Amino acid sequence: MDITFLGAAREVTGSCHLLRVGTSTVALDFGTFQGRRAETHQKNATIPFAADELTAVVLSHAHIDHSGRLPLLARAGIDRPVYATPATRDLCALMLADSAHIQEKDAQYLARHHRPCAPPLYNQDDVTRLMGRIISVPYGVPFDVAPGIRATYHDAGHILGSASVSLECSEKGTSRRLVFSGDVGRWGLPIIRDPQPPGGADVVIMESTYGNRDHPPVAELPDQLARIVRDTAAKGGRVIIPAFAVGRTQEILYDFHRLTRAKAIPPVPIVLDSPLAIAVTSVFATHPDAYDVREELVATGEDLFDYGQLEFTRDTEASKALNERRGPMVIIAASGMAESGRILHHLAHGAPDPKNTILIVGFQAEHTLGRRIVERQPMLKIFGTEVPLRARVEILNGYSAHADRGELRRWLSAVRGTGHRAPPVHLVHGEPAAQNALADVLRGDGYEVWAPERGTRIAI
Repeated sequence: MDITFLGAAREVTGSCHLLRVGTSTVALDFGTFQGRRAETHQKNATIPFAADELTAVVLSHAHIDHSGRLPLLARAGIDRPVYATPATRDLCALMLADSAHIQEKDAQYLARHHRPCAPPLYNQDDVTRLMGRIISVPYGVPFDVAPGIRATYHDAGHILGSASVSLECSEKGTSRRLVFSGDVGRWGLPIIRDPQPPGGADVVIMESTYGNRDHPPVAELPDQLARIVRDTAAKGGRVIIPAFAVGRTQEILYDFHRLTRAKAIPPVPIVLDSPLAIAVTSVFATHPDAYDVREELVATGEDLFDYGQLEFTRDTEASKALNERRGPMVIIAASGMAESGRILHHLAHGAPDPKNTILIVGFQAEHTLGRRIVERQPMLKIFGTEVPLRARVEILNGYSAHADRGELRRWLSAVRGTGHRAPPVHLVHGEPAAQNALADVLRGDGYEVWAPERGTRIAI
């Protein structure tokens, strides 16, 4: 039995790890790469295994860098089962359809302006066929993925429906327990429950996105958010927030709800300008079983996403009209790394104005527009046009749904358990600096640690 690392290897996006046990081959995630357009399109358009080799896919969660290439399987006629938690399946129905729509619209926009553009990876029909192959399995219920592989989902506390996966692998009388972290969440995040690490492992595949830093305490975030809104509103500007449609958006809306109740921010419009994020927010309402009942608004039974200052804009004309409105406001739009979607239009319009604030609330991968904003590059290329960055840039990494260095150690310690041998750890979903720093820390804790390159194949 062995594992081949085919994505999110020494980088953050493109999660995919191929597990082979006997005659079974199972993909753990099949997500899209993000970054330089031409380079990532080539990587995304390639299925890195033979069509007749794959037995099944086990999906950790719905974020596009973990799920976004799944429709390619349907397009290629690879009709294999895909396993996911119920909430992940519901979210994928929205997010993959949105991904197909955005690819199509971006291609049309660039073609109209006679700019080069790669063709869409897949279309809505491919998404529909893929959704017919997704099988929902709740947390804590073991299921047979393929001969020799039995899996169980455990709440990862990252986004709604996110899971770590324990896999019991048996071949020729030998058994091994593999734990795949997926993306590990933070303890104390709004709305969803804290991570529930699976206990016991012979080998661990663990994310390492923030392996070289610690986040500020979650409890400090609402005050920092309020300060940014007050300061920007005082100048008459707008706060522009690129946010992942799943998880980050809902956490921020939740905190804005708390801030409006406490009158900690001025009565400015808070606009969610993302049809996908609006639809995802409605999915949250259908999965209250995943909520953390200790949360203030959850405990009171209030509607988490219904309050006076909050506005939803679904259609394109309403989105465009935001650019003509006067006065301060908050605009939240996808995508989270500012690589596609309506946020590009708001950045093109708002980045040159020094009254505005661009608020970054999550990890920005290398070579993305979001990373260039974090680096405060003086010029940003948006839709092929150079746009000056004069707006203020604020970064609140505490809103990240990814565990930091200390939380990753906490999660891994729980997997190891008291008095047990430290399992070997393979770090994925992290850039080299973060992985190298975390590897040093974990080796000090007694673990053998590797950070495999893409294409590396290791025996279990």
